[in-house]
Amino acid sequence: MIKTLLGGLSVEEFLTEYWQKKPLLIRQAVPGFSGVLSKDELFSLARDPDVESRYVTHDDTHWAVIHGPQKAADLRRKKEPWTVLVQGLNLVCPDGDKLLHCFDFIPQARLDDLMVSYAVDGGGVGPHFDNYDVFLLQGIGQRRWLISDQDDRDLIEDAPLKILQNFRPVHDWVLEPGDMLYLPPHWAHNGIAIGECTTYSIGFRSPSTQELAQQFLIYLQDTLQLDGIYADPDLKHQAHSAQIGEAMIDRVADTLQRITWGREDIRSFLGVYLTEPKAHIFFDSPDEPLEHEEFLNACAQGYRLDARSLLLFSAGQFFINGEPVPIEATDQAIFNQLADKRDLDTIAGLSEEGIALLYDWYCSGFAHPSKNLMK
Repeated sequence: MIKTLLGGLSVEEFLTEYWQKKPLLIRQAVPGFSGVLSKDELFSLARDPDVESRYVTHDDTHWAVIHGPQKAADLRRKKEPWTVLVQGLNLVCPDGDKLLHCFDFIPQARLDDLMVSYAVDGGGVGPHFDNYDVFLLQGIGQRRWLISDQDDRDLIEDAPLKILQNFRPVHDWVLEPGDMLYLPPHWAHNGIAIGECTTYSIGFRSPSTQELAQQFLIYLQDTLQLDGIYADPDLKHQAHSAQIGEAMIDRVADTLQRITWGREDIRSFLGVYLTEPKAHIFFDSPDEPLEHEEFLNACAQGYRLDARSLLLFSAGQFFINGEPVPIEATDQAIFNQLADKRDLDTIAGLSEEGIALLYDWYCSGFAHPSKNLMK
């Protein structure tokens, strides 16, 4: 599958030659691919208030964006080019989740989500660039892709989208169903529908350095514990009572120098940060959870993570949905498999503690028995 997906390249060849370096056009990356849902299903999701969507229209000089839920009438417009984009398709469509995880040759810690865009003839979102890697897989119809490695990233002022002022393409490709284009960060691109078409975008998270620093400081705030209180037994009289004295500054500086961190702190931070669900994601607990024995019977056919869940591990530490989870050493190989494959054929071999943890995740909506015995 990966050989086809990457146009005959091995994962190692792709990572060495293309990943975050240069674009790659792959003809028939997924032969026979026409999408993971119908147009009617896509439009239904766009009208769903719980699904993130955008509706984009434009003429020669003007762009407009409507955030969802979308109106059925807008999805039947004929006069001007338009496109509708549905984010997080992997969270609401099982086949979308399967498609996203075909790209697990990139670490799941980097995998973000699957977006689908539907466009009528001439539709698109204009020339722009992204700060992340993306695979653009063509569903139905054709889309023309113009791409550029230009350094000029000035944007049109006051536009509702980040549209480049001076787009100068260096490649011009038309993608057919099943074709795919990989683009590294900051490669400018403009996709234009040729007739009716859909494109599936597999995106990767690329937090800014500023965001990483801020989130790490928040993590320290939540986990740091420094003993003692501010004290100045050698306090001297000051000429100005409103002055912050140099001695106070020195004492506080000495205190703050006690704030240190090491590699294990970074490991724990990343486990929590990278698995933290997005703000709009909520988990649905079963209305009437299976009793323990019923749960075991349901798991006879396997156990799977919910599409919204992310389970990561590092050096024997496990993290799910923003929380560290202690795992017995004897269970860790099975939980490694669950994290990698996102399902288990069987839970046989797990300790009582491991099974209890799987049951707790089921009751929280984080995972499900493969056999549907829900009440």
